[in-house]
Amino acid sequence: MRKNWAIIRSMILYVVLTAASIAMSFPLFWMISSSLKTVAETNAPGIVWIPNNPTLAAYIDIFANEQFLRAYFNSVFYVTLALAGTLFSIAAVAYAFSRVEWPGRNLVFFLMLATMMIPPQALIVPQYVFFNKLDWVGTFNPLVIPGYFAGGAAMVFLLRQSMAQIPKEMDESAFIDGANHFQIWWNITLPLVKAPLATISTFLFVGLWNSLLTPLMYLQTVDLYTLPVYLSTLYNINQTVQPWPTIMTAAVLTTIPLIVVFFFAQRYILESVVMTGLKG
Repeated sequence: MRKNWAIIRSMILYVVLTAASIAMSFPLFWMISSSLKTVAETNAPGIVWIPNNPTLAAYIDIFANEQFLRAYFNSVFYVTLALAGTLFSIAAVAYAFSRVEWPGRNLVFFLMLATMMIPPQALIVPQYVFFNKLDWVGTFNPLVIPGYFAGGAAMVFLLRQSMAQIPKEMDESAFIDGANHFQIWWNITLPLVKAPLATISTFLFVGLWNSLLTPLMYLQTVDLYTLPVYLSTLYNINQTVQPWPTIMTAAVLTTIPLIVVFFFAQRYILESVVMTGLKG
């Protein structure tokens, strides 16, 4: 009886997970389907699930659009700089909190975690005023440079937890051999936490790539627009007929890098869950 109940429970779980996967995949299906439709089909009164005559016209037009290509380059440019600097600073701060003994370490760590209690919305106006005083509005600086200062207490905490599990004896042996903290951090600690690093990189990439509000606030010229900002300009509320194939094509091309990153990073994400002990 117990064995039968276990089988039934597994079947129910598979059905629920399958249904949830289909539901979460539907927006992607709708984007791809709409990108292959004509403007008439996407603006038809009824729902057209599958295009009658699939066309790549929207893809041809979007690749010939100079603003879209510039927005794509801007996104790649700023995300690369912000991701590299943020990841480097997070790894350095996490090492300092987990492997280096210094006065007030626990107090500073507690204060850093306390910043997670501050709503991001409460910082929007002060940050804008501050960056405006620095004459950074209209540049990529507000999007890139803040990440170079350990951008994100939650990410520092996750990486610190992973580094704290590395035996201290490895550091002591390295010190005996004449290594300094930077050499230990670079040659020993970072290779041992590559799975959590990959996970954090994935989360940071998704957040930076999809960011809309911050670029919308600071990138005030068309030449600096990132993909999310560019996408927001394609929809015109004053128009009755919207260019949905173009909008959906741009959305599909914006989503592809996220899918690729998750495809290659999923193994490391599972490994980092085991390392940090973040089990449900």
